[in-house]
Amino acid sequence: MKIAIASDDGKTIASHFGRTRGFVIVETKDGKITGNEYRSNTFTAHVTGLEGESQADNRHGPILNALSDCQVVVARGMGRRIYDDLAAADIEVFVTNEVEAEKAAEQYLMGKLVDNPDQTCDHSVDED
Repeated sequence: MKIAIASDDGKTIASHFGRTRGFVIVETKDGKITGNEYRSNTFTAHVTGLEGESQADNRHGPILNALSDCQVVVARGMGRRIYDDLAAADIEVFVTNEVEAEKAAEQYLMGKLVDNPDQTCDHSVDED
């Protein structure tokens, strides 16, 4: 299983999913962390210049494709639309208060990571 954690530095969790510099991809097996990699963010609407595009456009397609091998996504903040789109793609989503990426992955594996969906952003322009 893979957990994608939004992170600007590979260690801490980014406060905004769509503006993160990249994602720590934590690989797990049998409830234990077995490795990780860092994927640079080249696919969210904020990075690709599609920010503010019409909702009719599938602005989240690139991020959904880029993280399609992950079963869980973690960030400290994100727009409600991407939260819902990730969930609709059968990706478990967590908006957390945790700051450390590795600690969040460990909490998830122990069933202790808390999701705060009420902390999603309600942008006037629908953003990531």
